[in-house]
Amino acid sequence: MATFEEYDQYDGLGLAKLVQSGVVDPLALLEEAIARTEELNPHVNGLIHALYDEAREAIRIGLPQGPFHGVPFLLKDLHTPMKDTPCQNGSAMWRNSRSASDNTLVKRYRDAGLVIYGKTNTPEMGLNPVTEPREFGPSRNPWDLNKTPGGSSGGAAALVAAGALPIAHASDGGGSIRIPAACCGLFGLKPSRGRLPQGPEQSEAWAGQSTSHVLSRSVRDSAAMLDATAGNENGEAYSAPAHAGTFLLAASTAPNSLRVAVSREKWGRGRYQRDVLAGLEKTVELLQALGHQVQEARPAFDGEEASRACFTIICVSTALAAMQRAAQLDVDVDRLPMEEGTRLTVEMGRSTSATDYQAAVQFNHRLGHIMGKFHQHYDVTLAPTLASAPVPVGHISEATPQQYGERLFSYMGDTTIYNQTGQPSMSLPLHWNDDGLPIGMMFSAAYGNDALLIQLAGQLEQAAPWRDRRPPVWSGH
Repeated sequence: MATFEEYDQYDGLGLAKLVQSGVVDPLALLEEAIARTEELNPHVNGLIHALYDEAREAIRIGLPQGPFHGVPFLLKDLHTPMKDTPCQNGSAMWRNSRSASDNTLVKRYRDAGLVIYGKTNTPEMGLNPVTEPREFGPSRNPWDLNKTPGGSSGGAAALVAAGALPIAHASDGGGSIRIPAACCGLFGLKPSRGRLPQGPEQSEAWAGQSTSHVLSRSVRDSAAMLDATAGNENGEAYSAPAHAGTFLLAASTAPNSLRVAVSREKWGRGRYQRDVLAGLEKTVELLQALGHQVQEARPAFDGEEASRACFTIICVSTALAAMQRAAQLDVDVDRLPMEEGTRLTVEMGRSTSATDYQAAVQFNHRLGHIMGKFHQHYDVTLAPTLASAPVPVGHISEATPQQYGERLFSYMGDTTIYNQTGQPSMSLPLHWNDDGLPIGMMFSAAYGNDALLIQLAGQLEQAAPWRDRRPPVWSGH
């Protein structure tokens, strides 16, 4: 690499190859990532905890020879403990808190050779599909700084999309990998439940609805990262079916002709907007040109009941997290500093009966069976990731109680369904609207069939490449 101007031309595996071949060293890559992050962050507000000295020290000590040896990386500031660093969960409730140890996923990121140099912005406790926490301020979309980069992994998405780094940690409990991917023109895969470790502090999050992975500009980075981090640990509640090969190989192996079920209507409230449907039609045409069979079809279930079940589980889980934090601080929950929306969620969770909570869990299990039967007839489902293009900053977080529901459902798609069933689901940047904003398309497969989605993603990336698209806010501009 003659000059660092070429940094943003490489994905994570590409940078690792440069390190391996001796063209560049990890410290030089880190300093380039830091410089670009410092340049971009005043505009997008993606980084909230800088760990620059810790990253330099990790390089000095020596990095493991993993597949991403020397590649700069960021963690999401949400339930991802890294020893001696903040884990604030986007909230004043955890202000000044520091983690006593790495969780299992962070250990695997280190073993992969990644250089963790900071933590990214997230809404308080990951509760919103936009990233606008009161504690740290809003993250902004590099495609239009007046628009949201999505949530809850919005800080990570903004910095990857703007070229500060090629890949970053994200998590998804209701769409929080796929939504930012759709808003920012990135690839975002939510793996199957149990594919990645949750421990050792917990075996599940949000009753199995939440998992972690990454946001990336290339499919192969996401696939290789899944190879590096997949596999549960002893004692965990779930274990996804093992994949016989590598996910990286799947990314370069085109699938056979697939049976694709497309849905042009939402299960929940609201409708897909015109520019989103235009992207869907182009995606259908692309799939058919590639030899796939596309048919309008959808499994039958009550979308409103599904939303209620998901919301019940989130409310109860949020209430429990707040109560546990209050116990740590030896204060009453009502005295914890939290946003009004979070407090309402906590109150609703505390007032939910045990039987109502268990009914929500049972609904999710029934939904999993319904989707399992549906996938006996269709390999993948297709729908827009979101109902609209990225909305303005403040459109949802500053809505009045009377406005909130309508604004939320006119923006959200049906991402939560696949959290409830545990299925793998991904968003691909296959369309841009007339305003130059990215529109994501969501594909989902049967539980455990992550490799099939990665095969399809690799094929679509080749047929309709997106990596050379650059937002107006880009590192080095």
